[in-house]
Amino acid sequence: MGVSARRFLFAALTLCGFGVVAPAAAATPEDLEAGLTLAIGGAPKTLTLPEAMAALNIPSVSLALIDQDRIAFTRAYGEGVTPDTLFQAASLSKFVAAIGAMRLVDRKRLDLDGDVNASLTSWRVPANDLDKDHPVTLRGLLSMTAGIGVPGFLGYAPDTPLPTLRQILDGAPPANSAPVTVIDVPGRAYHYSGGGYEIAEALMVDALRAPFVPAMDDLVLKPAGMTHSTFAQPLPDELRANAVTGHLGDGTEIEGGFHVFPEHAAAGLWSTPTDIANLLLLLARAWRGESALFLKPETAREMLRRQAVGAYGLGAAIADSEGALIVMKRGQNVGYQSYLILLPGQGQGMVVMTNSDNGSVLAEALIRRAAELYGWPALPALAD
Repeated sequence: MGVSARRFLFAALTLCGFGVVAPAAAATPEDLEAGLTLAIGGAPKTLTLPEAMAALNIPSVSLALIDQDRIAFTRAYGEGVTPDTLFQAASLSKFVAAIGAMRLVDRKRLDLDGDVNASLTSWRVPANDLDKDHPVTLRGLLSMTAGIGVPGFLGYAPDTPLPTLRQILDGAPPANSAPVTVIDVPGRAYHYSGGGYEIAEALMVDALRAPFVPAMDDLVLKPAGMTHSTFAQPLPDELRANAVTGHLGDGTEIEGGFHVFPEHAAAGLWSTPTDIANLLLLLARAWRGESALFLKPETAREMLRRQAVGAYGLGAAIADSEGALIVMKRGQNVGYQSYLILLPGQGQGMVVMTNSDNGSVLAEALIRRAAELYGWPALPALAD
């Protein structure tokens, strides 16, 4: 089906609301595994998936492909790996946490545009001249426009002391990151900020008067059927046997197997592509107005709307191509890299998770191959 035909079908399906577009042609996992284009050591090369994994020193990759508003297939590659094997989701955690925050907005437990210091009880954003006339808001935190510092976190070796949320926000020992503070006028510019998501975590904890891990179980993971996911840090012993270890770019395993991330909302989720794809399907259905059980349609549309500053919505990067909304989020922890993409109007998308510092290269190649096979609109540069 050509571009013009796809547009006609999309228009026909959307006369009475948002619709789902059929694929350009049937494709198989074997089609996806062949013909990957990657730039390795200079010029682009065309490789099979096993060849690409070997060239990039990637031990394991797991994926879920969304088509026709369902998970079309899942696959896992690597010794002992199945679609139920756990990977660190890294910054995909932010997207999941943002959905939790928006569910609390739906319930009027959080205010999207109010001063967060009016709601925080366990900690307060340190005031300075930058925010005296422009308060920090939840909208700003989720869209990376609140002017908050601390882009990311390095994690901690297993069996070492872990900081509390308050210590992370204050940058106090044993935290290994800087204090979370306002570094720019809120609303003026985009600043990627894991620190901002830790403030959002504190907002949720204070609103629910409950620890973040069980709160997210009840708020997002269980309702979305994410049965192989947890924000628990460190990873519970009973789950370790089903989790892959992280690897550096040269293929070396991380000492201790993986880093621990007590910065739950920013980087602490362990999950599978299947679980995250199920969450994306719920979000897409809400965005199309087909269901309000998990998230109100107007809330989903606000979440997946590009904000006034930067390229973010509330939790992920937002783009438009050929009239189609495209939602993108990259995850990068030490030893783990992942990517999700969702076209909610088309009922299409993909989640790729790896246990390598080279994983983003492979994830992007797989996503672009899927776009070619399934007739997605032209993809923009994949964003963080």
